This record gives sequence, structure tokens and C-alpha cells, in this order.
Amino acid sequence: MTRPTSSRPKPGRKAQPEEKPRLPRLARTEQAILELLASHGELYGLQLVERSEGALKRGTVYVTLQRMEEKGWVESHLEARDVPAAGLPRRLYRPTRPGLALLRAIELAATAFLNLEYEI
Repeated sequence: MTRPTSSRPKPGRKAQPEEKPRLPRLARTEQAILELLASHGELYGLQLVERSEGALKRGTVYVTLQRMEEKGWVESHLEARDVPAAGLPRRLYRPTRPGLALLRAIELAATAFLNLEYEI
């Protein structure tokens, strides 16, 4: 039988301050991908590379997309084909609601930061 754990500190130990919620970190490549998907809709990996104007590379885009999918920022599905075609079907990516919300929050935070007036 397991005993329920208490959230109270043990005698002699200080209570840890409650951590403030933090905005998730978004790497530059992740932000570029979210921006492209937000403005163009569903795209496959090579389309992202082509439309990024050099910001994304073929060798990293699929690894980054997989990581973003695991985080819940993008989702994907295999392209539907009417006629059997040579090769594998392409995987199309689109931003999720949390991914779009994160992108918007980062854009708002950047705007607020850039609009600050500093006193010397």
C-alpha cells in the first residue's frame, strides 16, 4: 500500500517558491517554420525550404518538424493521391492552435520589448 505524498515541506526544510509560468522557447528555425505555415497553410518540407529564402536547410527541416510535432506545435498527414504515383507520398504540415498561439505570444512579447523606453 502506498502512502499519499504531501506537498508540505519536511520539517527543517524551506518551502520552494512557486515557479512562474514561462513562455516556451522557440528556436529560430522553429519560428521560421511556424511563420511560413501560418502565412501559407499546409506545406511539405521542401516547400518550407524553398519559401524560407535560405533560412531553412534540407538537412535540418525534417528533424525540426518532427521535434515540433512532438511538442504539439505542428501536425502532419500524408498527402492524398488519386492515382498511384511513383515514390512515397509527401507529408504535409500545418500549425496547431497551440503553435499559432505560441507564435502570436512571441510576436507580441517582441513588439512590447521593442517599444519599451529605457531610462538612463
